[in-house]
Amino acid sequence: MRGEYRMKTKWSFINSGPCSPSYNMALDEALLEFHSKGEIPPVIRFYEWNPATLSIGYFQRAERDIDLEAVKNQGIGFVRRPTGGRAVLHDSELTYSIIVSEEYPNIPQTVTEAYRFLSEGLLKGFQHLGLDAYFSIPDTDDKRDALKRPRSAVCFDAPSWYELVVEGKKGAGSAQTRQKGVVLQHGAILLDLDEDKLLSLFKFSSERAKERMRKALPEKAVAINRLTDRNITIPECVEAFKKGFEEALNIELVPYELTEEQKDYVKKLEEEKYANDEWNYRK
Repeated sequence: MRGEYRMKTKWSFINSGPCSPSYNMALDEALLEFHSKGEIPPVIRFYEWNPATLSIGYFQRAERDIDLEAVKNQGIGFVRRPTGGRAVLHDSELTYSIIVSEEYPNIPQTVTEAYRFLSEGLLKGFQHLGLDAYFSIPDTDDKRDALKRPRSAVCFDAPSWYELVVEGKKGAGSAQTRQKGVVLQHGAILLDLDEDKLLSLFKFSSERAKERMRKALPEKAVAINRLTDRNITIPECVEAFKKGFEEALNIELVPYELTEEQKDYVKKLEEEKYANDEWNYRK
């Protein structure tokens, strides 16, 4: 019974709405910086992308994996994330980020366990939308080994350790980094998925390999609006997942506005890094 009466810790909450790819990544990194200096509490942020954007993981080689000509021709945004993982097409989705100190109570030290802990809010969010959600845990050595050797550059190709599974399919692709004693985890909550658009942005070894991926994607990547008869909106998702994080982490989310000084820092970081070709196309 005592646990029910614990005081809720106040975290900051930011709902940015649709933003440019460079701004989205600059703000996530800036929030990590502000939190590491003790300027702001832990943060949960929701945002969208304008235009639709392909983001690649920190370690990915853009030229090798991505058809950059197709990205340009279709007017798709392009940005390299500060986190690992594979490429994600951010189109019809709500994206979340969590920024919290490694020293925060109950934050596990290992990346895998921290995913599990922080993603509990996503699990509850999906459940608030009336969907059957749970965490996947590989049950054989073969499956565990396969996760260490991903077959493709496409993020939604396979559920991984403690990945969220919704109605039997991968529901939210997440990535994580730790810098300056702070955990940054962000990920995509898909409302709809355009397989043709997604596949058109990647390089494949053969047409056969591309077709294999096309057939597999609908079984692996879940778009919320394919699982329900009603059309779930972004505002509904914001409400469901905000409530989910508050319940899972026993927190109260308090709206936060950046100061003018903080806005200037984000703009500078955006211009020098995430809007810079040297960062986005390196490796």
